[in-house]
Amino acid sequence: MPDFLISCAGAHWGRGWWLAWLLLLLPLAGRAQIVDDTTRLLYGPRTTLVVREVNVLRNLPEGSPLDTTINGLQQSRYWFHDSTFQQDLGNIGTASRRLLWQLNTTLGARFGRTAFDKYFHDPTTVNYYDTRSPFSFFRFVQGGQGEGVFEGSYSRSIKKTANLGIAYERFSGDKQLARLGRDDGLTAHTGILLFGRYQTQDNRYQLQANYYIGRHRAAEQGGIRPQPEDSTLANLFGYNLERVWLTQALNLDNRDRFHLAHTYRLVGRGLTAFHVFDWHRQLNQYTDRALQYESGQLLYYPRTRLDSTRTDDRAEYRQAENTVGFLGRTDFLEYRVYGRHRAARLDFRNLSDTPPPEELRRNRALDTLANQIFVGGNVAFRWREVFRVEAAGEYKFFDEYWLRGGLRFGPLTAELARSAYAPTFTETLLEGNHYGWRNQGTAFRNTIADQLSVSIDQRLSRKGARLQQRVQAAASVVNLQRLVFYNQRAEPEQLGGSKQLLTGLLRHQLSYGVLHADNQLHLTQGGDGEGLRIPGVVANLKVYAQGYLFKKALFSQVGIETYYQSRWRPYDYSPSTQQFFVQDYFTAGGFPVVDAFVTADIKTVSVFLKMAHANQGLGRLGYFAAPYYTGNPRSFQLGIRWNFFD
Repeated sequence: MPDFLISCAGAHWGRGWWLAWLLLLLPLAGRAQIVDDTTRLLYGPRTTLVVREVNVLRNLPEGSPLDTTINGLQQSRYWFHDSTFQQDLGNIGTASRRLLWQLNTTLGARFGRTAFDKYFHDPTTVNYYDTRSPFSFFRFVQGGQGEGVFEGSYSRSIKKTANLGIAYERFSGDKQLARLGRDDGLTAHTGILLFGRYQTQDNRYQLQANYYIGRHRAAEQGGIRPQPEDSTLANLFGYNLERVWLTQALNLDNRDRFHLAHTYRLVGRGLTAFHVFDWHRQLNQYTDRALQYESGQLLYYPRTRLDSTRTDDRAEYRQAENTVGFLGRTDFLEYRVYGRHRAARLDFRNLSDTPPPEELRRNRALDTLANQIFVGGNVAFRWREVFRVEAAGEYKFFDEYWLRGGLRFGPLTAELARSAYAPTFTETLLEGNHYGWRNQGTAFRNTIADQLSVSIDQRLSRKGARLQQRVQAAASVVNLQRLVFYNQRAEPEQLGGSKQLLTGLLRHQLSYGVLHADNQLHLTQGGDGEGLRIPGVVANLKVYAQGYLFKKALFSQVGIETYYQSRWRPYDYSPSTQQFFVQDYFTAGGFPVVDAFVTADIKTVSVFLKMAHANQGLGRLGYFAAPYYTGNPRSFQLGIRWNFFD
């Protein structure tokens, strides 16, 4: 059924437009615009509340007004479901990984195929709505280099106790390297989300649920294949004129997920019972229909293990999880305790011609099962907005855990955390035509990460002053023991000793009349050693003018945003395993990418115009996002977001 729905939505960008138009027409079909005696609209952002699971599980189910600001509308990091800084392969929809250090607090069984995570919904962060009228919106972005983003959503309340909705999304990118005629599609992502919430009249019972179907397709090119005449990296910015290693390779990432969370107040807000159920399935398939040889030597791949002419590797992961517990809050105290059971399964299917005939085979001896029990909780004590102390942790029987304790006093915060976690399923076991490993049992021990962080968040101006400033600064010391990573052979390896990181963040926001600036700087020391690749400097600088025009009928921003990464050795990428791995042969120079943009907001419509990578050709022809993967060239982009409240 999920594949049928997705196939109806269309396997290519153009075929999905029927569902996009359906979502646009839904608010018009049910249009019942209500006005008061002065003909002003009654419905709008203030009557459309967003309810999130994280708040319901803190006994704060009331919801918050819909955010209609235009800040970041043009920034491509906010077009998808993970807005962190990422390393990708230079184009929309390609494999990516988080660029900066982040402490892992996910214990137990994990698939370990995360290269396309940022394009899929996280079921715990889905927006639910509490509306007085039907609410819908759509968002559309189109770029001159073939970048395409569409998202549409429709929801409506049923009386005062329930709200149901449907959302559709579509992302796509065109090839910038070695286009072959009309076959210029590089990536395509399609997702359908069904969501709903219910509450009783007295608000004692709350329920939220969503079901998501996501299908992601990425043609893999393996990067640029340098030619004898390419004496320097500067010769590799011919884009469509360049040759690539792979022409028949394809990655598919298919995901289905059902998520439900509900709570019942036993004694006011002081004692509430809750239950969360989560089920998901992820199928990753890598195919290469024509392995290439030259003088009898296999090109690009290190070897063939199962089939010498083509590759079809499939890995399927299924997981079901139940969490039950109690939570509560008072004016001074907030707590939650829970127990969790997780059942997981991983199996492989591979095309093999040994022994003949060639067929898709499942090696049942490699099936991996997990049944795991966790306990955890958190508690926080606060006094007004001045003081807060909290502690949280989780324990998996009998070998994994994470602990965190924090203290906030005014603008100052200090936090100490430790995490001990096992490797992922993919790090311990893989069966494929080009790679295979068995690291079960005692081959890998748990990784241990200790982190001490301090931060400050302070406004430097009096309220109402013309000049407004805010400064945020943070520093962390990290000690890593027995880190598991993918080595220069693209195979998992564990460091024998410890590794230290020192990270820092500085963010400064300023506004003076119509002039505004939002600049942030991330520093990392020790991120380019064995097992890790993190740039020493990552900066994002934004300067813009903002204000009303035409008697306050239009609100607009005009500005420049610059992203900068220092010189580093970026991760390489193995498409057949969907893993990034460290390498020592390629160094990417420090590069700034400058975007010029104009955004405008007219009532319920927001639009932007952007010249992405406007500085291309000024000093250099382009930049490398990964070894022999160039970032997209200059592109003019247009985007629109339109909200409907009736």
